[in-house]
Amino acid sequence: TKCESGCVCADGLYENLDGRCVPAEECPCEYGGLAYGRGEQIQTECDICTCTKGKWKCVQKTRCSSTCNLYGEGHITTFDGQRFVFDGNCEYILATDGCSVNRPVSSFKIVTENVICGKSGVTCSRSISIYLGNLTIILRDETFAISGENPGVRYKVKKNALHLMFDIIIPGKYNMTLIWNKHMNFFIKISRETQETICGLCGNYNGNMKDDFETRSKYVASNELEFVNSWKENPLCGDVYFVVDPCSKNPYRKAWAEKTCSVINSHVFSACHNKVNRMPYYEACVRDSCGCDIGGDCQCMCDAIAVYAMACLEKGVCIDWRTPEFCPVYCEYYN
Repeated sequence: TKCESGCVCADGLYENLDGRCVPAEECPCEYGGLAYGRGEQIQTECDICTCTKGKWKCVQKTRCSSTCNLYGEGHITTFDGQRFVFDGNCEYILATDGCSVNRPVSSFKIVTENVICGKSGVTCSRSISIYLGNLTIILRDETFAISGENPGVRYKVKKNALHLMFDIIIPGKYNMTLIWNKHMNFFIKISRETQETICGLCGNYNGNMKDDFETRSKYVASNELEFVNSWKENPLCGDVYFVVDPCSKNPYRKAWAEKTCSVINSHVFSACHNKVNRMPYYEACVRDSCGCDIGGDCQCMCDAIAVYAMACLEKGVCIDWRTPEFCPVYCEYYN
């Protein structure tokens, strides 16, 4: 309706992010704030996407996996991406199958045992139990113990300076990789070959985060504490009624926590900032650093930062953030 001064691209050409006019075939695609050129690919856990004429064309992978994270003082990210925090001094079922009414037989169950680790009442995941029929793997005190056997399950244990890793195959059902940093962080990565339902604190793994708070009684809880209480392994444990804010209980630690955790927001992690939202990880780091007030405070802080570094690695960005002065990794005794 009116003329405006300025430049436009000629018919059939489009402005790209550099301000040049290009044909549609050369239009870039955007993902996480980054531009990708024609033919470039990105991979998520379930899809391979190719940039075509400015739009992503995605093909689903034949084998799709998803990861549930339990880290620090009760932070959980479910298989479908829902986040919540809980403080509970009990054993809780993280993930199990056989949740449907029609097929109530379970082939695996993963249980976390929480213990108090700070004066403010926050808890840390200290012990993980993995039940595979008659085969049991217990992770505790920076080591593991295996008892019983199950010829229907194949497993392999791998170690490095930071982690214990377990590759577990239940033929025809699941491929699982379990990663434990020997302290508070535990990751469950599952790809399944069956439509078997999964349940527990890690959610129901159906692609919809809105119904992840499904209780043991098969209804969606109105809040995360009701959901958490329903997955107690021992019904005699007390219920959780509120979530502690350690920084309000320990205000003298807050400034230190914010300062040390700020490495997540700094240039050190800048390559990852537009691929993984850093704020939930920064807030979790501050909370945990305030809460570990009876020893191990640096361990809590370093573990929280390591979770963000691992999320970056999942997106293909490797951050070299540890130094001899900041969260160092010590060599083994004879190395």
